[in-house]
Amino acid sequence: MPTPPAYALVATDLDGTLLRPDDTVSPRSRAALGLAAASGARHLIVTGRPVPGIRALLADLAYTGLVVCGQGTQLYDADAGRLLRSVTLDREAADTALGKIEAEVGSVFAAVDQDGAAGVTLIEAGYRMPNQTLPAQRVGSRQELWERPVIKVLIRHPELGDDALAAAARGAVGDLATVTMAGPGTVELAPRGADKGTGLAAATELLGIGAERTVAFGDMPNDLPMFAGSGLRVAMGNAHPELRAAADEVTLTNAEDGVAVVLERLFGPGGAQSPTPDPGLV
Repeated sequence: MPTPPAYALVATDLDGTLLRPDDTVSPRSRAALGLAAASGARHLIVTGRPVPGIRALLADLAYTGLVVCGQGTQLYDADAGRLLRSVTLDREAADTALGKIEAEVGSVFAAVDQDGAAGVTLIEAGYRMPNQTLPAQRVGSRQELWERPVIKVLIRHPELGDDALAAAARGAVGDLATVTMAGPGTVELAPRGADKGTGLAAATELLGIGAERTVAFGDMPNDLPMFAGSGLRVAMGNAHPELRAAADEVTLTNAEDGVAVVLERLFGPGGAQSPTPDPGLV
């Protein structure tokens, strides 16, 4: 009987991690994921994007497994095309949280990701999508953001940087929501207690894979909870300093196929089928 791989699950963020700057998965990364699969390891996408924002990518990758979406608020079965779990953000609490944030830093621009496998991203006037390839619909007033259940709120400030806005938001909202920074221009409010770590835990429980056999790749502070639930934590070369500090190793950037570099080492011919990380990779 073949020996199972030391790592049975490859958990990857998308933006800034598995995806190159042009929003594609390179041939090298596809081949490296194939090496992992041939060794018996599963691939689990763990992303801040809601389900509608990843369907085209899943089809392109011929991906049929579980997907953690919406910052851990959604667990999606790509093969069946259905949501297995969804956690929503109380809309009254979200509106109150925005008011508290604006009392601290002045006006912000907001957007929401609606609940459901067919939910829409709504953006109010002044909000600019950080990723122009993702679909969104503009609304005329903030009140329209709350017409249907939502999984998270995205905020931007006309002057404050992401770190400053995230810190101010955490101080203002208290227990109303979980605040995280998911990427450049992407500060988000999610349901309290929902994050990539809880999403990863739900997926690994269904898959029957322990945390110690999970290798995780990420680039932003929203990946910290995922790192906490993984055996090997790999930060991208372009990662936020906070995530780099929590990583077991740092690989190359997403533009340089940093995920593939590590997977080739772990799962390629003569690969290191051992949970001992190599801090001197780069």
